Amino acid sequence: MYVKEKKKSVRWNTLRITAAGFLSFIFFGGVILYLPVSNTRPIAFMDALFTSVSAVCVTGLVTITPAVQFTFFGKLVLLLLIQMGGLGVIACAALFFFLLRRKITVRERVVLEETYGTGSLGGIVRMVRKVIWGTLFVEGLGAVLYAVQFIPEYGFIRGVWYSIFHAVSAFCNAGIDILGENSLAGYAVNPVINMTTILLIIVSGIGFTVWFDILENVRRLIHREVPGRWWFTRLRLHSKLAIIMTSVLILSGAVFIFFSEFHNPDTIGNMSLGQKAMASLFQSVTTRTAGFYTFSQGALHEESKLFCAILMFIGGSPGGTAGGVKTTTFAMLFLACLTFIRGGSDTECMGRRISVANFRTGFCVVMAAFTAFITGTLAILFIEPDSITLVNVIYETASAVGTVGLTADLTPQLERLSQVILMVMMYVGRLGPLTLVLTFAGKSHPRDKIRSLPKEQIMVG
Repeated sequence: MYVKEKKKSVRWNTLRITAAGFLSFIFFGGVILYLPVSNTRPIAFMDALFTSVSAVCVTGLVTITPAVQFTFFGKLVLLLLIQMGGLGVIACAALFFFLLRRKITVRERVVLEETYGTGSLGGIVRMVRKVIWGTLFVEGLGAVLYAVQFIPEYGFIRGVWYSIFHAVSAFCNAGIDILGENSLAGYAVNPVINMTTILLIIVSGIGFTVWFDILENVRRLIHREVPGRWWFTRLRLHSKLAIIMTSVLILSGAVFIFFSEFHNPDTIGNMSLGQKAMASLFQSVTTRTAGFYTFSQGALHEESKLFCAILMFIGGSPGGTAGGVKTTTFAMLFLACLTFIRGGSDTECMGRRISVANFRTGFCVVMAAFTAFITGTLAILFIEPDSITLVNVIYETASAVGTVGLTADLTPQLERLSQVILMVMMYVGRLGPLTLVLTFAGKSHPRDKIRSLPKEQIMVG
């Protein structure tokens, strides 16, 4: 009993550290961004705070244009906020300990284990080190690829700075740029910028645990410990679901956007066939919580906005920098429905049974996110005039709760109270699913062990 209470205490301690840590980052980031040294012109504190929330929650919604509003110092602060938000509070704390050469205590190892859900304390510090070094390596590689375009265009110093900033922003799925008012629209037909951004978003959005699972299987293949045809089958079920769902959602999104916007002159209508395919793929990938765009989001057809809102709500995969309810959660609920339709009792996938506790956690995550999404949408519709359409508000709120950052050119026009609602939704989107997992995963109520209530059915459907 003592051990279980201790574990529960650590779980709540992890929850408090995470929640308070993000709030601290947001507040201090907002204060620094409000200072004159960070701005080329005066800025309202609400705009500075909104930008800080968006950066720490790696969302990308902004009420100002970072490229013209902030000085180099302000942009550097913005970059640090994005990096801290992408890595997360616990990983940043661990990095701080590593830099100080401070030993990680057993209690801190338990907090790390609770955060990353490894189920074991063995190798947890080594795994966090790999996450940090892996992040820096991929961001560095992305910066090199961006530099191929930015250095010839902007010169060496500015080109290197732009490359580093946008590599970090893309990898952390923040979607904040310092190029101007139109994100990456100036590079809509540039394959270097498009493919580099797409790869950074996918690699970070797939999740760190999937990275390590794939790398371990590659090692086994190199050492011929398993046959080459087993490279996928030997992955963990989580990795298989994450890879399959990511591929399906990206492909379906690209195809839908391609045909829906094919003749729209304000989006991809005037591009060549190959350029339309690339722009459609980019749009599908960026809805996985990235926030960059290569054409006007406000000009999308309504069916495209609604479909993209669904993709934004689902988001990326767990254990990475992406937001949303996560691909694996969506897959698990879909499989549960499929099992019920077929008359089965256990949720099965690829020869494995998914536990009831796992399903309940996923269901709670989806319901909490959906509640936040609906509540925020209704609140903004209540505040704003009738001239603002429902689909545009849905696009904005799905972007906020999914920590995506795409906007139908609406965020800067909203009332301050509506912007506050978006800030709360971004915070809930960044913290909410994690909070639910830490709070409810594996949690059982003591009274369930000493009593059993009589069953009774209710009518459904």
